[in-house]
Amino acid sequence: MPKDNRLDNLLNQVQQCQLCSEHLPFAAKPIIQLGSNAKILIAGQAPGQKTHHKGHPFDDASGERLRSWLGVTREQFYNPELFAILPMGFCFPGSYSAADKKSGDKPPRHECAATWRQPILNELKHIELTLLVGQYAIEWHLKQKLTVTKAVEQWQELWPKILVMPHPSPRNNIWLKRHSEFERLIIPKLQNRITELIKM
Repeated sequence: MPKDNRLDNLLNQVQQCQLCSEHLPFAAKPIIQLGSNAKILIAGQAPGQKTHHKGHPFDDASGERLRSWLGVTREQFYNPELFAILPMGFCFPGSYSAADKKSGDKPPRHECAATWRQPILNELKHIELTLLVGQYAIEWHLKQKLTVTKAVEQWQELWPKILVMPHPSPRNNIWLKRHSEFERLIIPKLQNRITELIKM
């Protein structure tokens, strides 16, 4: 089967996936973006509730900040031949309730990475920059447990093929204030790299 057909076949299978549907708050709705020529991979966490209803990855305040960090337009961001967007979980996993004594969204369901991640990555032959957004992507791709802070501190060890990033959620505003060097020093280098890859 030709390469593009294999990727299209995987995408079709993912869109029909029901592996963890019984554990989800809504009907399964995998949200990913794939293109065989993409040079930039965004490995995120899982769609939030707003994204679930809109049907586009990062179509919320987090996405606005992420696009600002990347220095790209919505049109560029949602071009699958430029950006592959492959979260650790493809569907909204639900949010914690007051009874859970936690806040925010639940972790990505593990079934996605176990079933789909490596087969899809195998078909993304042209990736030159992988952005690891948040702890779940960091742990899977780097095969080690690191706090986001520690991983970001070591960013130069992986650059220019991989960049570890905090999640762009407004929930991380305090982290960004405490670690202002991320936006001051790292983001300009990221934007230059993105510009180079998009023009190639």
